Amino acid sequence: MQKDRLEFLEKLMAAWCPSGFEEEAQEVVRQRLAGNCDAVRTDVHGNVLAGVNPAAPLRVMLAGHVDEIGLMVSHVDENGYLFFQTIGGFDPPVLAAQRVLVHGAKGPVPGVIGRRAIHLLTDEERKAPLKIEDMFIDIGAKSAADARQRVRVTDPVTLDVDLKHLLNGRVASRGFDDRIGAFVVVETLVVLAKRRPKVAVWSVSTVQEEVGLRGARTSAFGLDPHVGIAVDVGFASDYPGAEKDKRKLSDVRVGGGPILCRGPNINPRVADGLERTAKAKKIPHQFQAAPGATGTDANAIQVSRAGVATALVSVPNRYMHTPVEIIGLDDADNTIRLLAEYILSLAPTDTFVPGLARPAKKAGR
Repeated sequence: MQKDRLEFLEKLMAAWCPSGFEEEAQEVVRQRLAGNCDAVRTDVHGNVLAGVNPAAPLRVMLAGHVDEIGLMVSHVDENGYLFFQTIGGFDPPVLAAQRVLVHGAKGPVPGVIGRRAIHLLTDEERKAPLKIEDMFIDIGAKSAADARQRVRVTDPVTLDVDLKHLLNGRVASRGFDDRIGAFVVVETLVVLAKRRPKVAVWSVSTVQEEVGLRGARTSAFGLDPHVGIAVDVGFASDYPGAEKDKRKLSDVRVGGGPILCRGPNINPRVADGLERTAKAKKIPHQFQAAPGATGTDANAIQVSRAGVATALVSVPNRYMHTPVEIIGLDDADNTIRLLAEYILSLAPTDTFVPGLARPAKKAGR
């Protein structure tokens, strides 16, 4: 991965951005876009929308959500321990004993997530699944008053996990779901700004996907695109114990290239175009079945206004919604290349109506 692109990724992954608190990450996005697009703005929800050739009649929207799952302080007890609720979906056992940062008004406060020691649990308690309410955050406070000098109820919390470079171009971090998607759509626009597509392209770093696809819903309504491509992470099935998962996920590998989907959430013409581009440009790619709603920004984009020709392109990801998600840098690069080449193949007269024999003479619905 080229140096400036990697520096952007590292800065983006270092930012904290639970759903509803994406400001720090979006500032990193805006800095990267500066001078690399024809138009950029931030809307009232916090989505960052950047365009290349925005006046063209056929509009393509790329969406990657920048928000991550996180925690929120819900109670401070008399001894200064913080109790919390989740922002988005966590598997509770992965939280026990994690280092965290509580993002207070005066700056981040380090802490750890505590629970009763295993030695003290009864046999029945050991067998019971760990619950969020069984855990708490210890910031070292002596009392509620001591804790409240630095934190308050409603402060967001993130896991204190940095990006680590592993072997063979693999990287591990919290929050690749889906800052890697936001990274990809921004970098695709940076490429297209230099190569000048014939269509309008809007890259949107969306917010609040983890709590209901909200940013994609509002930004798609505002942009009214003809084509919308969501970029998210997809489940890899290349680690021990995932053999059974291959029956529904297929054989998806980190390093195997972007994942292309087919199903009711996916417009067949856009799907065909992405596959055709990948083959023509010799871009490695994989397939995953999506027989229902994909649970991504593609859902919200597809049903915006009178409907959008939608697709989902995913970066293979191991250990989703844990502090140690793993992706491949080459997969991110190849996803950027695929999207850029596909968009460069589009013409203003292209149509995406399924089964229509000939392209329309004018862009539009």
